[in-house]
Amino acid sequence: MPTSDKYHLFEREIDSWRIRNKDSSERKSYDEVFDQQNLMRMYKLISDGVIDRLDFPISTGKEGNVFRASTKDGQLLAVKIYRTSTSTFTDMGRYIQGDPRFKGLPNSRRKLILAWAEKEFMNLGLLHRAGVRVPKPVARHANIIVMEYIGDESEPARQLRSVELADPAAVAERVLHYAKLAYQKAKLVHCDLSEYNVLMLGQEPVVIDVGQGVLRSHPNAPEWLERDVRNVARYFKRYGLKIDVAEQIKEITKE
Repeated sequence: MPTSDKYHLFEREIDSWRIRNKDSSERKSYDEVFDQQNLMRMYKLISDGVIDRLDFPISTGKEGNVFRASTKDGQLLAVKIYRTSTSTFTDMGRYIQGDPRFKGLPNSRRKLILAWAEKEFMNLGLLHRAGVRVPKPVARHANIIVMEYIGDESEPARQLRSVELADPAAVAERVLHYAKLAYQKAKLVHCDLSEYNVLMLGQEPVVIDVGQGVLRSHPNAPEWLERDVRNVARYFKRYGLKIDVAEQIKEITKE
């Protein structure tokens, strides 16, 4: 099949998703995510053999959408597409300013979003190598990140907030251990660690959405680390666990 025909076949598949979805906000989300530029970027990932097809949507967020994808050999991956034509990134600058990896970034929304996607991909790599359980990064093209799919054949893994835990103390300990590994080995602070940004693969927590993560040398890192630990303590209080925030911060930051 000629390349142009393959592209139009992919485009028609995305259009069919729009048509099948009756929710007007969801359809608007697809229109924003799959503009012409993003369709071309997605098609490049398909042409390069990174993925073979998009299977179905996993989640819709303020900044972008996540989809399950398949490779030619049947491997399952997740594809995160950041919108470049949205104005919901008003808060992202403070997580990039002060990061030496992104000095001199122009004041352009599109360039800021591209930098955000690059930052998330870099952070995933740092955390994965440090031993933090995150989706393993696979590839990035502009504002699109391809990573390990967290879930099984039937459904994606659920957020921590939506799962009843058999051993909440063990999960809390593991999440805080990952915060320690992130700080000490990856030299990163997540900055938005909560029950919304942890998936449960069985009883194993997987940390996600690491784009806002900053190097621990960032001037706001201590404040954001404390917020992360307080979020964990607040959530696990529902299980009757008492987490000493000050003690946990000492444990995370001690060399």
